[in-house]
Parts: sequence; structure tokens; C-alpha cells
Amino acid sequence: MRGLILGLIWLAAGAAQADVYISIDAKGGYVLTNVHRPGRHYQRVISEPLAQAGPAGAQLITGRPYAELVAAAALAHNVPQALLHALIKAESGYNPKARSPAGAVGLMQLMPDTAREMGVENALDPEDNVQGGARYLKRMLTLFDNDITLAVAAYNAGPDAVLRRGAVPPFAETRRYVPNVLREYRKLQGLADDSPL
Repeated sequence: MRGLILGLIWLAAGAAQADVYISIDAKGGYVLTNVHRPGRHYQRVISEPLAQAGPAGAQLITGRPYAELVAAAALAHNVPQALLHALIKAESGYNPKARSPAGAVGLMQLMPDTAREMGVENALDPEDNVQGGARYLKRMLTLFDNDITLAVAAYNAGPDAVLRRGAVPPFAETRRYVPNVLREYRKLQGLADDSPL
């Protein structure tokens, strides 16, 4: 029986467009799913690649503003489309002309020094801004060994603040920001709020 289950998992891996989990139902049967249900214990058996490419990944975020720009940036920099969308929603609410009192601009609220460092020529241009933001997010994911929580915290508070503490810094804004981004990220993937990342 175990061999049959592992065979099914192996077959599913070739077509997987999302994380796949295994659970045991009330009758003792195995359940393969990509959606968490409250009250069940799950074990991840297939991990989604960081970048969602192709039509199936794009369907997860159909109808979002700038979906094509985000998809292109996600593919170019190997970051999850859903995470880029979650960051954009939190940073600018999809307003390409957004400006913060601190000087961050555009969809992904890039600071001038960060924009320059990421090769962004016009931070108010949605495509240039999203490409630069995706490039910076990739840097944060690499720096924090693909720990999405720490990468998101670093996107908000800066990598030094996260590196010094080895955790989400105790800044009120960052403590609100990180859960909001992660909640939206899970929602865009069709996952429950408490699903593992």
C-alpha cells in the first residue's frame, strides 16, 4: 500500500502546480491535497517551485492588477508571483504613483538607494519598479535561505535589522506588516491562514 501511495505522489509531482500535502482521514485513509482543512494534520510531500510559471500559476492570481508584469518579474527572478502580489498590496495597494513619507516610491515602494542598487531607472514606471522589487525580494530570500517570513521582514525593516536579531524585528510596523503579507500570500495560493510556508 505504501508503494502505491508513493507512486501516486511521484505521478502527482510531475503535474503539481502547488504544494501537495498528505493527511489521514477519519476512516484511516490517505488524503492527498493542496488545500488545508481546519482540524487536520498535514505533511508536505511535494513543494511548489518558488516561481509559479505557466498558465496554471497565473490562474491563481487572475484579475489582479499588473498580473502580466508580476508574472514576468516572478519568472525572471525566480520568486513566487503570489508573494510579489502580496507585497505590492501591502506596500502600495497597487498604486504605481504611491510615495511614502520616507521616500519610497511605486508599486513595491522602493527606496531611492535600493532602486539604484537594483538597476531601476524609473521607480514610478510599474514594470521597472516590479522588476527591481522582485530582484530585491530574491536577494532577501537568498540571504535568509528562502525563509519567507524573514525575507518579508527584511523587505520592510531592512536586512540588517533581521540579521542582528535572527528574527522578525520588534518594530510595530514590521510586526503588523509581516502577518498581513503572509496572510495575503496564503490567500492567493488558496491556503488556510495557518498553512506552513
